[in-house]
Amino acid sequence: MTQRLEFVLLAGQAGVNFRRLCRRFGISPKTGYKWKQRYREGGNAALRDRSRRPKSSPQRCGMDVAAKVVELRREQPTWGGRKLRRRLRDLGQTAVPAASTCTEILRRAELLSPEGRAAAKPWQRFERAQPNELWQTDFKGHFPTQAGPRCHPLTVIDDCSRFNLVLAALADETGPTVQRELTRAFEQYGLPEALLCDNGAPWGALDATCRHTSLTVWLLRVGVRVMHGRPYHPQTQGKDERFHRTLNRDLLDRHTWRDLAHCAAQFPGFRHTYNCERPHDSLEGATPVSRYRPSVRSFPGSLPPLEYLTTDTVRTVHKNGIVMFHAQTWHIGRAFGGLPIGLRPSTQADGQWEVFFGHHRLGRLDLTAPPRPKHTARPIDTATSLSS
Repeated sequence: MTQRLEFVLLAGQAGVNFRRLCRRFGISPKTGYKWKQRYREGGNAALRDRSRRPKSSPQRCGMDVAAKVVELRREQPTWGGRKLRRRLRDLGQTAVPAASTCTEILRRAELLSPEGRAAAKPWQRFERAQPNELWQTDFKGHFPTQAGPRCHPLTVIDDCSRFNLVLAALADETGPTVQRELTRAFEQYGLPEALLCDNGAPWGALDATCRHTSLTVWLLRVGVRVMHGRPYHPQTQGKDERFHRTLNRDLLDRHTWRDLAHCAAQFPGFRHTYNCERPHDSLEGATPVSRYRPSVRSFPGSLPPLEYLTTDTVRTVHKNGIVMFHAQTWHIGRAFGGLPIGLRPSTQADGQWEVFFGHHRLGRLDLTAPPRPKHTARPIDTATSLSS
């Protein structure tokens, strides 16, 4: 400002070459005339910087549209600019502002938290190409209710579409309870090719030689391949874990839960919003229901019989989980007790036999290894098993 004042005072002196003076101050003649005019009209104060904000903004978001953005955000306090914009478009709103504008509206309304901005970091995703190629399942951490019993939410997510297939408020995490909920999902949506689960109960057994349980054996029998995630590595089921985070923020943390019936009454509304209304960033703003389609594989009314090749050697697993083969005791797993397995020679190496449960390969027997002491069962090699 002092330089501007010095310039206009010098420019007012008689005999001063105005254009040369502008060059010496590093300004154009147009700017020089502007400062002289301002000084004549307003004195020293007129030489201060003025706002460069335009007098009018034809593209500026209207107050009514901004109000709708804020209103939707208050209904869904965890949604960001992209989700809000997509949802307004899906609702038929015209002249929807850009996602960055929606975010700015939230900022002006003080609806953005520093923690939320810090957590918005890009990350790489991996997904199956088609719906029902893989479902991910897990229990959300259980929480107490006012009536006493803890709620154990069971969730199932389709890997490709992010469609939530199961959200059940359960009283326990036992195999029969989970089987009942999966049966309902299979009857409504059909069978997936594979189910990804963790290594804890009821999906995985404590016996390190066989991770299968009665629940996973049932899954194999109905035609669903079972895949276990890496131990102590929840990122393997990252999409279901991400769903749990949304479930926490959008529902669980916003209520005081009376009992399991209260949970069961509230879960369907959240599930509908998540599947049918909430835009999903990983789906380019689409909703999961728009990307999902039911499986063409129907759930069988009864367990199909276990069939093997005529050339297979069939053995029935003892109730303690072992079979006798070539004068040796082999540990198959207690979950297979009372059921037949098929043994067929390996085409890759002599002295090795493949172990099948129906058409699911369980592992391999190595007859060339040194025999173990009598009455000591040898585990099968499951390192390359398709069901693990």
